[in-house]
Amino acid sequence: MIPPGSTDPVTNLEWAVSEGLTPYPAALEAMQARVAAIRAGEAPECVWLLEHPPSYTAGTSAKPEELVERRFPAYAAGRGGQWTYHGPGQRTAYVMLDLARPHGRVPARDIRAYVHALEEWMIRALDRFNIRGERREGRVGIWVARRAPGGGLREDKIGAIGVRVTRWVSWHGIALNLEPDLSHFSGIVPCGIREHGVTSLHDLGVLASMEELDSALMAAWAEVFQ
Repeated sequence: MIPPGSTDPVTNLEWAVSEGLTPYPAALEAMQARVAAIRAGEAPECVWLLEHPPSYTAGTSAKPEELVERRFPAYAAGRGGQWTYHGPGQRTAYVMLDLARPHGRVPARDIRAYVHALEEWMIRALDRFNIRGERREGRVGIWVARRAPGGGLREDKIGAIGVRVTRWVSWHGIALNLEPDLSHFSGIVPCGIREHGVTSLHDLGVLASMEELDSALMAAWAEVFQ
């Protein structure tokens, strides 16, 4: 179940935070139930913040050969995208909104604008830690340009996006790397991209807590979706 959270009195958006690790199948079941309730007008929209046990999840475009090593349980996610890793130290945010109506910068029934807004949300949250997150043409997610060990620049992914929309209600969402074990990503080709790596706030030297990251996400949300 999605735990009870605090509801914004202006937007009627609920922020739910789960303690500990939520198994991926349980999260799928809880999201499906919440999406049905939102569609029926029986529950408010919700952003659910949680962490998963180490898991690999496959989007609808995932290729079997890009599960390089089955180090952890692998699940069919039903969202868009390819392979993604979830695990402790990564803040996953599942966003369940009625996209049949507008949300801040997102016009009604505009999925492209919605995905762009999720990217902007992560970019603005990272900016609060003086990390410059960037989009890249042809690549899903948020990227950080940094110095490579041998000189020059390299680009590493810090945030992933995968969404699904059912009768105009969104689910799934984003995964932002605070301090996951980055070696766990080696079991997959993350999002089908072989030539770039992954990073996290802690890997970049920003030793923020999960609570501080949550606060940044909540503050940035208001700038994008309200």
